[in-house]
Amino acid sequence: MPSIDPPETAPPTVKWQFPAMHPEGRRYVVIVAVAAVLSLLIWNVLFWPLVFLALGVAAFFRDPIRVTPKNDGLVIAPADGLITMIQPVTPPPELAILGNSPLIRVSIFMSVFDVHVNRTPIAGTIRQVVYISGKFLNADLDKASEENERQHIVVEGKDGRLIGFTQIAGLVARRIVAFVKEGDMLAVGQRVGLIRFGSRVDVFLPADTVPQVVLGQRAVAGETILGKIGGDTMSGVTQ
Repeated sequence: MPSIDPPETAPPTVKWQFPAMHPEGRRYVVIVAVAAVLSLLIWNVLFWPLVFLALGVAAFFRDPIRVTPKNDGLVIAPADGLITMIQPVTPPPELAILGNSPLIRVSIFMSVFDVHVNRTPIAGTIRQVVYISGKFLNADLDKASEENERQHIVVEGKDGRLIGFTQIAGLVARRIVAFVKEGDMLAVGQRVGLIRFGSRVDVFLPADTVPQVVLGQRAVAGETILGKIGGDTMSGVTQ
């Protein structure tokens, strides 16, 4: 299991550079690059397409620096992508630790063009990691949360609140990778895992959390505020 990364800090100066690639992606880039070299000996018409594919794979596994809000009471997006659902649902059986009352579920859909490194929405201790094997339906479908391969993670904040979120494999995704285990202590915005090649993350907001995002908004992992704890959770929720 990869080691847990330390909290990130913003660089002292601003200068654009291509984001670093997460180590999980190196083997895939090497495989495609080797295939590109071999194509020169077998069928060189494939060389440039494979070179561009290698660059695309490197871009998929990019792992940019994120500057995370540190204020208490904030729930931060664990994934990059499009907010596709905001609705009250009963947590799945695997997240029974959250109770059986309806909670607001915020779903973030990640296309193959989004960053796929996922981050913890709050600081705290990992209380639960549950992996469930399953199908590979389109992650944008509601039933994907019950039928697809998925991994549930629950974090307990210093105030005792529990935040559950679920990594869901999609139509193209075929592997969910965890970087954490039960008992690990994390700072908000630290990396917890990734999903390869298109997927979705569901976040279950605590009962007294007010959503701070709307349908169709794009979330940035480790930076976008999904909710603020304290208030009427049903306010502004789209069914």
